Amino acid sequence: MHSLHSLTIKKFHDGLLKKEFSALEMAQNFFDWIEKKDGEIMAYLSLNKDLAMRQAEEADIKIAKGESLSALTGVPLAIKDNILIEGLTATAASKILKDYTASYDATVIKKLKTAGAVFLGKTNLDEFAMGSSTENSAFQKTKNPHDLSRVPGGSSGGSAAAVAANMAVAALGSDTGGSIRQPAAFCGVVGLKPTYGAVSRFGLIAMASSLDQIGPFTKTVEDSAILFKEILGQDGLDATSAEVSYGNELLNPKLEDIKKLKVGIPEEYFVEGLDKEVTEKVQEAIKTIESLGLKTKKISLPHTKYALSCYYIIMPAEVSSNLERFDGIRYGTRQKADNLLELYKKDREMGFGSEAKRRILLGTFVLSSGYYDAYYAKAQKVRQLIKKDFEEAFKEVDVILTPVTPTPAFKIGEKISDPLSMYLSDVFTIPVNLAGLPAISIPAKSSGGLPVGFQLIGKKWHEADILGIGQYYERL
Repeated sequence: MHSLHSLTIKKFHDGLLKKEFSALEMAQNFFDWIEKKDGEIMAYLSLNKDLAMRQAEEADIKIAKGESLSALTGVPLAIKDNILIEGLTATAASKILKDYTASYDATVIKKLKTAGAVFLGKTNLDEFAMGSSTENSAFQKTKNPHDLSRVPGGSSGGSAAAVAANMAVAALGSDTGGSIRQPAAFCGVVGLKPTYGAVSRFGLIAMASSLDQIGPFTKTVEDSAILFKEILGQDGLDATSAEVSYGNELLNPKLEDIKKLKVGIPEEYFVEGLDKEVTEKVQEAIKTIESLGLKTKKISLPHTKYALSCYYIIMPAEVSSNLERFDGIRYGTRQKADNLLELYKKDREMGFGSEAKRRILLGTFVLSSGYYDAYYAKAQKVRQLIKKDFEEAFKEVDVILTPVTPTPAFKIGEKISDPLSMYLSDVFTIPVNLAGLPAISIPAKSSGGLPVGFQLIGKKWHEADILGIGQYYERL
């Protein structure tokens, strides 16, 4: 049996071409390993064995016929359970959607089906992607594969844990304020949040539409580039998606081009309260990147300190309008009720968890008459200032390097009763979403202990820069 632990997308593809194994055999191996391992980690909410085996068989037929294969043909993937796959349940880890079956494919799923990927199952998340620890799921708590007493991060904790525990070669998640990068850092895998609009959001259950973005979890930066290349592109079904030509730079970065990039180190991200181990590992990553021949420069992003407050006004406002559709009629559990208002009340009371309710209340409040200008309109102005900070910084540097999280993974239960301290774990990732920029979390070299990630932030549509530096960092 080919070791699942060493499999990357690249190695899987090569093994398939050399006929070292069949796609069907590998799919079965993954299901066997999930059965053995997932009882303790609880990364998956549902497994799709019939669909996966059918997809694997189709991949093997293509190989037998000598047809040309995409880099993802036969590759076993895990999909966050807020991304729709036709005919499969899509719960967003909420009771209100526990019986909902998707009637169509998300655009990213269509693209992956065309590429011949295999979907093993849907992974756990914080309800409607609201949270930083995957403890807000209505169904189960996912654990960190490196230490079962700790959280995997969130909201895409299930996807990050599935890749870290070798229960999928790669996975898809969604990132609204750090929900791909923070769990990637906690679980020691690579997590890419693309530029806003680079990947279609059609078929992603919306949380905050001006911030959400789908992206990959992988074991290597090279794999991230491969998966990103398959899912990017404009989509007529998503008006915010854009057509950008990325050429071949994503996968074959030239060292002489990478060496020309200047890396900014913002002083606002290296502040008191940053865990000692995080500081050390990130400083080591900076040294490694300098050893490649890249120049670094201290920069300032002065409005960073307002990002968290600004995010927790804009995001709940969008949540309150996006979650309005869960009314117990089109979506929901359809509780027994005597009239329409009672149905709404019962369905939402039974269906939404406490974090979802908290954010709906917050959002409805900041949008209400008399408070709109005081909070929401002001937050949108601050968002523009944060964006401007990045634009100014990018006149001097090409890429920005920061920590991903202030601490390594915290203990399960440690922050669940203190929402504010939970929200602080996204303090370094949120500004990127407010500005719509691409960013990647890469595991810093580890000498044992808990994983720590560092973050590379790029200019809009310049994923090639952060993926390029990441690929050379990895080779070292």
